[in-house]
Amino acid sequence: MSFDNVRGRSTPGRPRTPQVSGTRSIVAQLGPRPDGSIPFSVEFNPPRDAAAEARLWRAAREFERMHPAFVSMTYGAGGSTRDRTARVTGQLATETTLLTVAHLTAVGHSVAELRSIVGSYVDAGIRNLLVLRGDPPGDPLGQWNKHPGGVEYAEELVRIVRDLGDFHVGVASFPQGHHRSPDLDHDTAYLCAKLRAGAEYSITQMFFDVDHYLRLRDRVIACDPVQGAKPIIPELMPITSLRTVQRAEELSGRTLPPALLARLERAAGNDPEANRDAVREVGIEIATEIGQRLIAEGAPCLHFITLNFAKATTEVLTNLGYTMAPSAVEAQLRSVARE
Repeated sequence: MSFDNVRGRSTPGRPRTPQVSGTRSIVAQLGPRPDGSIPFSVEFNPPRDAAAEARLWRAAREFERMHPAFVSMTYGAGGSTRDRTARVTGQLATETTLLTVAHLTAVGHSVAELRSIVGSYVDAGIRNLLVLRGDPPGDPLGQWNKHPGGVEYAEELVRIVRDLGDFHVGVASFPQGHHRSPDLDHDTAYLCAKLRAGAEYSITQMFFDVDHYLRLRDRVIACDPVQGAKPIIPELMPITSLRTVQRAEELSGRTLPPALLARLERAAGNDPEANRDAVREVGIEIATEIGQRLIAEGAPCLHFITLNFAKATTEVLTNLGYTMAPSAVEAQLRSVARE
């Protein structure tokens, strides 16, 4: 596709002002809802086959009835699911009422390929991108190697996207610091650099201790008050099994707070597989407690990792007071019943 019709290109030496005509930004979606609650959003993963894709669509339709601020679609490391990911992401944007954010990662791609991926999203009407450096394929904690024709840091990728035209860009933030950062001060400086490059908000890595999120907010404000005013959206994941916890620790390089792990282990008893319902119940309780505190602390939105399932997240949202609108069929039946 051509970027010639995208408005608002950069002028050397002058700051850019986003001018995305007819495109809702993520930041514009934030703020109190009519019922006084804060927005929520959900994250999907690329489906690897037809069955997984059907499951994703069932979840998307369930969430659509709860009116999330936005949904995001992750991007497989190295582009292993590139074609299916781009297609499904585009369909979410064009065939539902969901405001869709596409992930864009630098792993395994040249700049030319990255531009092409952005072009495919533009063709689907997507102007909201979450820009990430990404994890190495196979081992998320392994050695990160730059593509020979690619970029080294997410900050560079933010600038590339902004130079392609007017996009709404988000980036990742890390409440406990990225595992590759030498310390929290460096990690905060990297985040501020991404925000200065043109990112409008950040979404955190998953965490289970709200204090880490609050300290991240304080660090960014101290580093750069202007960038610190940009929304930091916390990411949550309802725990449904001990295996889920182990996988989360593997991917993030972080461990669950001992007190929370002890609650889950007590529920699991001697046989986590036999006591999955008990573990899941405690996991829902923990996610609800985290959500309640984040709301009280003024978080701008709650972003849920769903793993393409709706049930656990909707249970947490229900506990927090969110409601599900009736489907079109249900609404019609209710209307007939009233008549």
